[in-house]
Amino acid sequence: MNISLFITITLAVIAIWWLDWPKIKKKTGKEKTLFIMLLLLGWVLSMLNLPDTPGPTTLLQFVFKPLEPLVEK
Repeated sequence: MNISLFITITLAVIAIWWLDWPKIKKKTGKEKTLFIMLLLLGWVLSMLNLPDTPGPTTLLQFVFKPLEPLVEK
């Protein structure tokens, strides 16, 4: 990820927090926590390279590939 994309996403998260916090401030502690956690989760997920992340089938191939000679005869 390049630095300009990181800065842009971080600024967007800060803008969302700045614009919505006055409304959230009046809510309960659970709702404040949920707002912060969802905002941070979205920010962290946006930093990951999800299209190039291997899926669960890659993990299964990694685990069972050494056992292939035992099964095939």
